Amino acid sequence: MAKNKVESAQLTNLKTPAGTETHTPIPHGLLVDYTRKALDRAGLEIKEEEHALARGDLRYFGGFALKGDDIKGDDRNLVLGLRNSHDKAFAASICIGNQMIVCENLCFSSDIKLARRHTMNILTDLPRVLSSAVSRVVSHWNDMGDRINSYKQSEITRTQASDLMIDLVDSKAFSARDVYKTVKEFEAPRHAEFKGNTLWNLYNACTENLKGGDLSKLPARTMQMQSIFDRLAGHQPNIIDVEDAVILPS
Repeated sequence: MAKNKVESAQLTNLKTPAGTETHTPIPHGLLVDYTRKALDRAGLEIKEEEHALARGDLRYFGGFALKGDDIKGDDRNLVLGLRNSHDKAFAASICIGNQMIVCENLCFSSDIKLARRHTMNILTDLPRVLSSAVSRVVSHWNDMGDRINSYKQSEITRTQASDLMIDLVDSKAFSARDVYKTVKEFEAPRHAEFKGNTLWNLYNACTENLKGGDLSKLPARTMQMQSIFDRLAGHQPNIIDVEDAVILPS
């Protein structure tokens, strides 16, 4: 899906479709503004941000690289993804993820829907829901750190790597056409930091080959990949089920 990068100021000038009795569109610019305020209240600073539109400006995707006292890392940045649609393709949501500094590989460990449906109360409740979602950023950051350590301690063979790639394809987390080059990336990574025979090395080979793809599908793909890799690494996420904690009723 083609996406056009835009400046955040352009979002405020976009026309938002009229609502109906059952659906209230969230203006893209308003969602970004409320998200910035929620991040500020949580003590999180935006280091970088990008915004993109697709499908005739009906779909919005944004990314915010964050920093804060409780999310410092030498090798990774915390990234908050934001998405919204005016064509009912998906509900507005926040995605929390990590970006590796050495290669800019991006992965998400959660996809927090702000509402099952955009009902008439969503604009009133949006600041509260966003604040609730953002307040759990640190727990996701810490859980991803635990996941990375588990992956680094899990050695795998070339055969296991190939079998895992098949599992990823079967679960729709990865494209079959990218399997060969991903295994080759695992065997001879372009970044020396990812050289080795661990689950972490394979994970980065996968995210390297997901880079540049459809951002709207990246959260689902990387979370599915983590669910498969977690079982092998013995990692059990210990974060709160954020969606259940903040989601608005239908």
